[in-house]
Amino acid sequence: MNEMVGEFAGLIWRALEGKNALTQKEIKKETKLKDKEFYLGLGWLLREDKINVTEDDENYYALK
Repeated sequence: MNEMVGEFAGLIWRALEGKNALTQKEIKKETKLKDKEFYLGLGWLLREDKINVTEDDENYYALK
């Protein structure tokens, strides 16, 4: 399971790489991750302190 979650995190990381910030919808569209997969990968990146979350009308995600 850890390996799969690491892969989800890697997909999110690559989607955000070189971009200012993306919404959940934009990340999911680019990565084709399902909700559960997205949140598992996001949790991994948050736990490792590698991602910022900006809360406005929508959450925006960006690499640190």
